[in-house]
Amino acid sequence: MTSLKELAKICLEKLKAAGADTAQVSLSLSEKREFNIDGGEFSLFRTTFNRNLSLTAFRETRTGRVTLNSFDPDAIEDAVADCMRGVESDKPDPARGIAEKIGEREFKSGEPEPDAEKFFFRTRELKEAIEARFPSIIMEQMINSHNKTERVYADTNDNLYHSVSGCYEVSLMFSAHRDGKSSSFMGCGYDTVDLDTPLLEQGDIARVIGDVEKQIDTVPVTGSFTGTVVIAPDCLGEFLSDSVIGNFASGTSLIDGTSIWRDKLEKQVASENFTLSLSPRDPAILLGQEYTGDGYPAEDFTLIENGILKSFVAGIYVSNKAGCPRSKNTSTYSLVMPAGDKTLDELIAGIDDGLFVYRFSGGQPANNGDFSGVAKNSFRIRNGKIADAVSETMISGNLSEMLRHFEGASSERVNNGYFLLPFAAFSGVTVSGK
Repeated sequence: MTSLKELAKICLEKLKAAGADTAQVSLSLSEKREFNIDGGEFSLFRTTFNRNLSLTAFRETRTGRVTLNSFDPDAIEDAVADCMRGVESDKPDPARGIAEKIGEREFKSGEPEPDAEKFFFRTRELKEAIEARFPSIIMEQMINSHNKTERVYADTNDNLYHSVSGCYEVSLMFSAHRDGKSSSFMGCGYDTVDLDTPLLEQGDIARVIGDVEKQIDTVPVTGSFTGTVVIAPDCLGEFLSDSVIGNFASGTSLIDGTSIWRDKLEKQVASENFTLSLSPRDPAILLGQEYTGDGYPAEDFTLIENGILKSFVAGIYVSNKAGCPRSKNTSTYSLVMPAGDKTLDELIAGIDDGLFVYRFSGGQPANNGDFSGVAKNSFRIRNGKIADAVSETMISGNLSEMLRHFEGASSERVNNGYFLLPFAAFSGVTVSGK
């Protein structure tokens, strides 16, 4: 069987023979071994395979790209032809490019080879532990899997990167039921390589499941108030990655000039207590980015340090189009925040009136950062303590102002394998009920 490295070299040769000045090839071969539990019962064990091949050709300032899920020689020949046709029809754009010559690199992360028997034991143990410890919880679905991926990146500047990675993924969807009443659905999970520790003791799933049991009986928020929200790590990760970085610090918002941070490099954009890094090579991040899409080995960097914007998230294209420095990685999910100096309980103790939020459902924020949406699986905070679970409640505010009103982080941090984040408090958020 042709290795991925050899296949990448063959594809590059074909692209150059077809008329490409420079070219990139990315290949991946993944294997997923999956246990499913539906309605509390084991329902499926399967192994699936996936192949992916991406070709990119450059000629002068035109680019063509093709992606396919086959390594078949005839399919590759067709893809090369399609790629070059894309070059012919493309509009010139000198902002595109690939990394200079760096050489060959090998990467290995996580646990590529699974211990299927031990993982099944831990999965069954998790199911039984949840049933015993949280009797009102119904596990709607549990999908536990081991994911192994081999990847190769190659380009005509003689860069060749080969990586093998793998880890166990725990993914739960559940709700609580008692006396004919139920909570709303909740999901949580994490990636791990640790099969020596029971799965219920990893990530933050025990806390989340226990709190969902308390959400069967809810009370509505009446009226509206401006207070402090404490955001749980899973929700915080989505908030920072999708909303803050997506809206202010990366991609089209930089290119088209709609980012309100566009001219804020080395200026204050958040509270002086707020620091956030993008750290795909941190040991806590199991399957972090190893190299960027344009061919640079990924390195960790600080996005915001003590409230000062230190970098954007920009590959070659965004860097050239927006006129900003290229970042050391282009991952927006390998988030690491330092722990605070207060426990979660101490953080909450300083809040007179607010909301503890596990989940948020809302549309894309406006260009200026204004947002609104529904806080789900949440609790009212009163007089420094967690009070009633609340029915779905609207929260609204401005992302930029929230970061400037960052009140602190908990000393506890949650590591789910793709971020390392604390619970975080932000003041000045509007909470609205009936």
